[in-house]
Amino acid sequence: MSERLADWTKGEQAITYQTCGACGHVQYFHRAFCAACGASDPREHRASGEGRVYATSLVCRAATPETRAHVPYNILLVDCAEGFRMMAHGEPNLAIGDEVDAKFVPFAGKIVPFFMRRK
Repeated sequence: MSERLADWTKGEQAITYQTCGACGHVQYFHRAFCAACGASDPREHRASGEGRVYATSLVCRAATPETRAHVPYNILLVDCAEGFRMMAHGEPNLAIGDEVDAKFVPFAGKIVPFFMRRK
């Protein structure tokens, strides 16, 4: 198994994804195997942070005490340029189809991806 690239889940300001050498499948969540064909040890890559909003939802009720200070906040599904979809935070005025770029911001004691409208 190859060594994992650090990403936002480990405090690094980066988004990583995997590609399968056997079938070419692209997946966002780290796995030791390809979710499409089962081949072992998919390759990891850093994403560009570019994407398009697939869905958006404004959260108006805090799920935990740590998130209470952030309400309301926007949660997005983003189709990333590399071919995977991810959930992340974003600007409140984003709409489906908007082109976006990721930056990283503090949220409830962690650094998280935050998408902003591409300028």
